Formats: sequence, C-alpha cells, structure tokens
Amino acid sequence: MALLHNAILRGFNSIYLQAAHVKQTDYADFIGYSLTWYTFVKKHHDDEEKGLFPKVEEAVGQKGVLDKAFEEHATFMEGLSKFYAYLKPLSEHGKASGFEPSALISIMDSFSEPFCHHFHSEISTIAALSELKTVQENHELAKTVGPVFAQWGKSSIMRAGLTDVVPFLFLNFDRTAEDGKWANWPPMPAPIRWMLVNVGGSWYSRWWRFASCGYDGKPRTLYALEE
Repeated sequence: MALLHNAILRGFNSIYLQAAHVKQTDYADFIGYSLTWYTFVKKHHDDEEKGLFPKVEEAVGQKGVLDKAFEEHATFMEGLSKFYAYLKPLSEHGKASGFEPSALISIMDSFSEPFCHHFHSEISTIAALSELKTVQENHELAKTVGPVFAQWGKSSIMRAGLTDVVPFLFLNFDRTAEDGKWANWPPMPAPIRWMLVNVGGSWYSRWWRFASCGYDGKPRTLYALEE
C-alpha cells in the first residue's frame, strides 16, 4: 500500500510543481496527465471502500477497524472533485488554451493538507492492525490479512486503465528507493512489465513527459522545469 501511495504523492507533486511552468503548446498533454492522476486516485479509493475495507473487516472479524481511513477520504474528496471539474471541460478538443495554472494550483492547495495527511496516516492505520488477533483464530493478523492486501493490490492494478492509469503508476514509481529494494514491484514477469509501460503507455505517450520517473524507473528532472 505504501508503494501505491508513494506513486500517487509523486504524481501530485509532479502536477503541482510543473503547473506554472507548462508551455501553452503543452497544455492539452498536461491536462490529460493531470486527469489521469485524478482517475488513479479516485479508483484507488473506490476500490478500497467497496472491496478492500470490507474484506479486511471480514478477515479480522471486527467492524470498523478501518473507519479512520474511511473517514479521512471525506476530508479531501470535495477538493479532488473540484480538481476534476476544473480540468475535465478543458480536456475537450480546442479548450486547453483556457487552462490557468494559478486556478489549478489554488484548487490543489485547498485539499493538499488533508490529502497528504491521509496518505501517510492510512499506512499507520493498516500497520496497527498487526497488533490485533482474528476473532476466528488466534493467529497473527498478518498471516490472515496479508494475502487479502496482496490479492487486492494485484487485482486493483490490473483492473486499472492499461493505457493511462497503469503507465502513470509505473512512471511515478521510484525503483531506486531504499537501494532498489522494490525495483521489481509489483511482482510480475519483466516482459509483462515492459509491455504495460511501453506498449500500453504508447497510446498517450506525450502525457508521460510530465512524469517524475523515466521508463527505467529512475527519478528525473521534471519536464516543465528543465529550462
């Protein structure tokens, strides 16, 4: 979960830091990139609320163990909706010239604090589950719930958009972090990973110029900040 959150936060930062520096000729691509981030975040939270959280509660045998994380979603969803509502009309053909960087930055400022808090807090909430015992069996929770998280994470990624959300995830995931400990995450054959990024990502290839990492998974200078 922490790895997914890191990619989402890196995506947020890449949009926020580049917004004021994007050239007008690149507005349409930047808007597409930014809306993909929104889709990524919205899908992630919908999948948690409708799929992951109920399954974890069932495995633990306790209702409400993830209520804190659920409640935190509400603290920034209004701002996230404004983010989408501002950019979506601008994504229509010929409308990108109406993009105003200051407007987008203002919207992001309005929800950045609770948003960033949640993406760190939820990890602590999940980690705290390890101190519980399942009602059904006297086993450490990790042995029961671990597979639930693993299966959900894999299926959530593969159900995401293969031409937009998946490339966004991989191109905002730092494979050099912690001395490359997570370089092969998520576990999958290297050819499949290559196809997801290079073939799936080719449909909207111009969007990925704004990503925080290259196709090799290494952090790079943000495109709009290069000059």
